[in-house]
Amino acid sequence: MMQLKCSNLTYCYPGANSNVLENVQCSLSRPGFHSIFGPSGVGKSSFARLIADEKRYDYHGELLFNGLKTILYSYNQERLPGWSSAGAHLDKVVAAEKKQLKQELIDTFNLTSLLGSRFHQLSMGQQNRMNLIRYLLQDFDLLILDESLANVDEKMRQTIILTIKRIFPEKMFLYISHNLMEVSTFCDEVIVFGGGAKGKRYIKIPGQNCCSAESIDRQLVDKNMLEIMNAF
Repeated sequence: MMQLKCSNLTYCYPGANSNVLENVQCSLSRPGFHSIFGPSGVGKSSFARLIADEKRYDYHGELLFNGLKTILYSYNQERLPGWSSAGAHLDKVVAAEKKQLKQELIDTFNLTSLLGSRFHQLSMGQQNRMNLIRYLLQDFDLLILDESLANVDEKMRQTIILTIKRIFPEKMFLYISHNLMEVSTFCDEVIVFGGGAKGKRYIKIPGQNCCSAESIDRQLVDKNMLEIMNAF
């Protein structure tokens, strides 16, 4: 069984006057693409970092991890070492038995011609794609993608998400993005982080969970997007 469960999860940064997370109640209980969605400043990244490395944080409440022994956290503009080419770095950190998978991801992410470039020579979107490959080639049960596809064009993001869903059907992914259409279309469950006069709230809404471009129903996606927006 694979499950991530939060019960009354509350966290406040040291020295801060208010909680960034307040009584979070949520549960994700199957592999696939799930999402944390909400406006800036509501605690999405704080939640993601806490899940990825809970022992570093002094939080209240309960976090339960069933079948999730290895959790990785990738984020926008994370850097790779600059003293070698991007391709050489991947060769160094990836196990030999994953060579075929590595090449498939490189080809799909349209990065083959850039393997000889140093990381700082790549655009921000290329850097994020290269960094994501590094994570996908590690051993993990849950991979958190915190704006990991920022600065990547829409068509390529769709290709990458559908490829990940096809290649890693038994893994759990937690996707953080400001792209509402993308989240509504491709994610199985969407935990909406909102807030207002009555305080912070966290609502789980089913997404469309499309696994191919042909299965996308724009009317259903539009309906789903409206439901998510109303959850704010």
